Amino acid sequence: MRFEFKFPDVGEGIHEGTIVKWLVEKGEEIKEGDSLIEVETDKVTTDIPSPKSGKVLELLGDEGEIIHVGNVFVVLDIEGEASSEDVENLSAAGGGTKDSFDEADKEKKLDEKEEVIEEETAGVVGEVVVSSEEIPPSDEGVISRKSTEEKLSKKALATPVARAMAKDLGLDINSVEGTGPGGRVMKEDIQKAKDSSKEKSQEKIQEKPEIKREAKPLQLDEASEGEGLYERVPLTRIRKTIAQKMSESKFTIPHTTVMDEINVTELDKFRKKYKDILREEGVNLTYLPFIIKASITAIKELREFNSSLDEVNEEMVYKNFYNIGIATDTQRGLMVPVIRDADKKSIVEIAKEIVDLSTRAKDNKLELSELQGGTFTITNYGSIGGHFGIPIINHPESAILGLGRIIKKPIVDENDNIVVGKMLPISLSYDHRIIDGASGSRFVNILKELLIDPDMLFLKS
Repeated sequence: MRFEFKFPDVGEGIHEGTIVKWLVEKGEEIKEGDSLIEVETDKVTTDIPSPKSGKVLELLGDEGEIIHVGNVFVVLDIEGEASSEDVENLSAAGGGTKDSFDEADKEKKLDEKEEVIEEETAGVVGEVVVSSEEIPPSDEGVISRKSTEEKLSKKALATPVARAMAKDLGLDINSVEGTGPGGRVMKEDIQKAKDSSKEKSQEKIQEKPEIKREAKPLQLDEASEGEGLYERVPLTRIRKTIAQKMSESKFTIPHTTVMDEINVTELDKFRKKYKDILREEGVNLTYLPFIIKASITAIKELREFNSSLDEVNEEMVYKNFYNIGIATDTQRGLMVPVIRDADKKSIVEIAKEIVDLSTRAKDNKLELSELQGGTFTITNYGSIGGHFGIPIINHPESAILGLGRIIKKPIVDENDNIVVGKMLPISLSYDHRIIDGASGSRFVNILKELLIDPDMLFLKS
C-alpha cells in the first residue's frame, strides 16, 4: 500500500530544511531505519531514516531544494498495510472511530484489526532535549485539567488520523472545534488549533515594539560585476542561522566586556606533569578543562552568570545546572556543542568530552541535542591566534568567556623581581541589563585565584 512520509518536526523551532543529497533511488527496496535523505537544517546536517520497510515509489524534491515540516518528500510501497489516506476517507464518510468504519462504508469492508499507518517523527536526530532558549511561558500543548467524567462526556468525534496528528502536536483533541460532518474534527481543524496556540504564545512578545531594519541589496558596479570582479555565493543555512543569532544577540543584549591577564605559569607546570601520562590513556590534557572547572566555581558564587532574562515576565531565570558550551570552528561555520553537567565531571572526563565533541562537530556528526541547553559559553580564539577580543554572548545566555593565546611575558613577582611568566589573556562579555560591572570584576578575580594556583582550583572545584 502507498505510504507518504512527511518531513518530521525535530523541535527547536526548525520548520524547514535543505536537501543536501538523496541516499536512495526510485524503485529501491529499503528497510526500516535505512537513511533516505541528508538534510541541512538551521543547526545540523542529518540523515533522516525510513520509518517503514518497502519500495521507494517517489522522491519529491531536488538536491538544494527546501522542504518544510509536514511536506511529503518520500512515497513508499508497503505490503499488507492500509494507507493513512484510505483510513481517513473511510472515517470521514462513515464515522469518527475505527470501530465505525464497517458500519459507515460496508463496501470497503475494512478489517477492524487492520493497523492504521501513522507517520513516525521521533528519533530522526536523536533525543530532542528542551532548550533553555525558550524562556517565555507558553500555553502550547497544555492539556486541560478536567475530570475523567467531563472528558468522557465531551469526547470529540474525529478520524484516527486527526487523533494521531493531535497527539503528535500535543493538543487535547476534545478541546478542538470540529468543522467536519456532525462536528467531526478533521486534520485542518487540528492544524488551525495548533497555529492559534502559537499565535497566543507570541502575543506578549509582540506587545513590545520591535525596531525593524530593512535589508537592502548590496549595490555593486554593474560593469565590474559583469566582468567577473565580484562573485555572489548564497549563504548556507548554517551561515544564515549564525548571522541571525549574532544580530539577535547584539541588538538585544547590551554587551559589556572586561579584560585581564592571568599568570598560568604554575598551571602550565601542573599540566605538563601529567600530560604525557594521560596521553598514553588517550587523553589530550589542554588548559581548557581547567578553565571550565574554574568558570563553574565562579558561576556558582555569582549565579547571574548562569541565568537568562525573561523580558516578557520581567524575571531572572536562574539555572541550577551547568551546561558549558564550547565554541568550535568548523568548515560549515561556528558550532557550539555542549558539555552537560560539567560540574559533576572530573577534569579528565571533561578533557575527553572536549575532544569527542569538537571532533564530531568538525566531521558534521553531532546530534541536535548536543547543541542545545547551554547555560554558559567559552570560546577559545587563542587556539588560532590573537590575544584579546570582544566575544558575542550566545543568546539567551548572560555571559561568554573568551580565551586568547598564552604567551611568555616579563612580569614582576611578589618579591619585585622581573621574571618570565606565562600569561593567559581573557575577555568576559556579559549582559549589562542583569550583571553589574562589579560582578564582572569579581568573576575575573575568582578565575585568577583558581588558575594561578592549581591546588586552590582542586580545593574549590
